Amino acid sequence: MAKKKQEMTPEERLAAALVPGEKQPYQLPEGWKWVYLGKITTIVGGGTPSSSHPEYYDGGEVPWITPADLSNYHEVYISRGKKNITEQGLAKSSTKLMPPNTVLLSSRAPIGYVAIAANDICTNQGFKSFLPSVHFEPRYLYWFLKGNQTLLTQYASGTTFLELSARRAGEIKFPIAPISEQQRLVARIESLFAKLDAAKEKLQSVFDAHEMRKAALLQDAFAGKLTAKWRKEHEIDASAYRSVALSEVCDSIFDGDHMPPPKSSSGIPFLVISNVNTGKLNFSDTRFVPQDYYDALTDTRKPQNGDVLYTLVGTYGIPVLVDTDRAFCFQRHMALLKLKKDVILQRYLWYALQEKNFYRKATKIAKGTAQLTVPIKGLRQLTIPMASLLEQHEIVRILDRLLGREEQVRQSAESVLETIDRMKQSVLARAFRGEL
Repeated sequence: MAKKKQEMTPEERLAAALVPGEKQPYQLPEGWKWVYLGKITTIVGGGTPSSSHPEYYDGGEVPWITPADLSNYHEVYISRGKKNITEQGLAKSSTKLMPPNTVLLSSRAPIGYVAIAANDICTNQGFKSFLPSVHFEPRYLYWFLKGNQTLLTQYASGTTFLELSARRAGEIKFPIAPISEQQRLVARIESLFAKLDAAKEKLQSVFDAHEMRKAALLQDAFAGKLTAKWRKEHEIDASAYRSVALSEVCDSIFDGDHMPPPKSSSGIPFLVISNVNTGKLNFSDTRFVPQDYYDALTDTRKPQNGDVLYTLVGTYGIPVLVDTDRAFCFQRHMALLKLKKDVILQRYLWYALQEKNFYRKATKIAKGTAQLTVPIKGLRQLTIPMASLLEQHEIVRILDRLLGREEQVRQSAESVLETIDRMKQSVLARAFRGEL
């Protein structure tokens, strides 16, 4: 009879996990060790019970999470996700129930979300999870993974999308300190992060106030309040304001070409919503179409300096100034508004399209379930408050000045937020070099 394989002691397992000196990423303090992560813990994948069997989900009490449950999730521990599964669903799928203190790492779509199980839990196949081990504190591994998302991606592979396999996750080189030092470092990291997060929370109030002030200024501008004194000085009656449909102030309003555009490695930039979702044109990472495709487009679908783009699908309601002479075209999820320049100013329309009342109107006519879409015919009929060209100039001048100041404050706050994020990365880098 074959002898049962004797399980290694923790000391033997640690010795077998050591990374050879020539393969160690950097020098560690005395008493620390470089180990292969998979040699000091068990790595567990997940699974998804078949959705064609309602009995695998209905009334389930087994916590089951997906990477989506960790999107914008900022707590260290997680107890459950949006869905539970039943005991039958657990038995009939490849997912496994893992104990509390298991470190959960999303291994695809995207790689790098991290949390610690607060209780027994299982995951879908988008995770590689690390079972508790005598060799590390769960929060110590948690913070190591949080600080090394770029490294995790380097271990991944795939063509359609990157995925971190269990084998490759096991090859991650992990610097472990003595347990007492791990505990000290975790406490130090979390103390410093608490202070940084408090500062971040105060900065968030700056962003919130910025959005509120911007909304109030735009509302006042198109209610005639910002120019009330100006109108009085110029003896202009407030009744000069009127509500007009966009089709009345534009020569044309068309979305992008509905035919799939041909791809090209160079040529004319083809902008999608991700190229304009900041409210500005962004040519840094665009697709391209051939010149002959662009040439065949009608003029109503060729943006020119002085036009305005407006997003229609998903992230709808973002107006963008066309403020370049560069030739480009755009996907059908946007509309191009070509203005009657003797009737309306480009920046006046751009501001009017940002006003909350206009966004509400767009939302009211938006259609769809998976993604709301503002129909192009409906957009043409949406109305904006209209002032004389002379007053439009004054409104734009006031908004440029007031919102310009607001934007400077917002940018300053954003810069500080970026600094805080860099400081967090620095704290984690120093921690796992033994410098904290």
